[in-house]
Amino acid sequence: MPAYIARPVTVFPTHQITTAQIADDIRHHHAAHPKLPAILRIVGNTGVQTRHFTRPLDAPTISGTAGVGDRAAAAFGDALDLAAEAARRTLTHHHLAPVDVDAIITTHSTGWAVPNLDIHLVERLGLRPDVRRIALTTLACAGGTQALIRAVDMVAARPGATVLVVAAEVISAVYNHADDAVEHMIYKALFGDSAAATIVTSTPHGPGLHVATPDDTYEHVLPDSLTRYNGRVDHTGFHFDSTKAALTAADDVLPDLLKWLGPELVDFGIIHPGSQRIIDDTARALGLDAHDTRHSTDTLAEEGNLGGPSVLRILERTHTEPPTPGSRGVMVAYGPGFNTAAIRGTWHA
Repeated sequence: MPAYIARPVTVFPTHQITTAQIADDIRHHHAAHPKLPAILRIVGNTGVQTRHFTRPLDAPTISGTAGVGDRAAAAFGDALDLAAEAARRTLTHHHLAPVDVDAIITTHSTGWAVPNLDIHLVERLGLRPDVRRIALTTLACAGGTQALIRAVDMVAARPGATVLVVAAEVISAVYNHADDAVEHMIYKALFGDSAAATIVTSTPHGPGLHVATPDDTYEHVLPDSLTRYNGRVDHTGFHFDSTKAALTAADDVLPDLLKWLGPELVDFGIIHPGSQRIIDDTARALGLDAHDTRHSTDTLAEEGNLGGPSVLRILERTHTEPPTPGSRGVMVAYGPGFNTAAIRGTWHA
């Protein structure tokens, strides 16, 4: 049973923060750091120019000293507001009412809440009480692609179903001056906040990515990779850690990804913008050039690494300059663990 991934809608919060502002904030809070000149140079070379935060840079829950309870409440509340708005706009764009939604799949990793985003959105959006739900809560950067994979599975199992996919992340929650390692400083400049939503159906709602069968989806966990990227919580808040091995994690999984993808060339890539290196290494392995992956690079530059919503944002950008009908493309995202999620499909016009 085929699945059609429709045009997403992405929502950004109001506070646009420049890399220069973040560099000034790091300089202010870590003036005595022995590696400060190198940190500022690396921050300036992340490829990110601006990103959006749900709260001002000097807010207590971002560069201030708020504790984990306040940070968790702020992050989830802000993510829920963004998610609800993205979902509403998506339904409106595709001329759907809340009652038309048969299933909702959410992905959200920043903050903490029980119940999670899925049940909150049932109430916020006025979805049917019997709507099917899947809540993905710890997949982070791979969450958007993983949510779409689950939507493809659900459409195959329930032909005719309308599946609403919503990804939301407030990654400014891990902007924390208790972390002063070089990698933590990089993450301060890399991440941005957003939410994005789309619908997945067995019949098309306009142009989009056509996925022929569930066999056109891919999931992979790299052995012995738990610490390459991982989250941590303490009294000061949320933290995102990584090791030097994280730098080559994408390269380590690309051989298996290429084996699954097969010998046929792809024409475009929707590559999660974890960093410019991740985009470039993945593109090179797929035989794509900078033009083929420009939407990933532009997202990184203008909005940062958005975590789970990233691939939906890149897919939305792809609609502004759509590939030739029938072109073969692949969506790839990497997340903590180290896990990889991918979808191959053709462009439906």
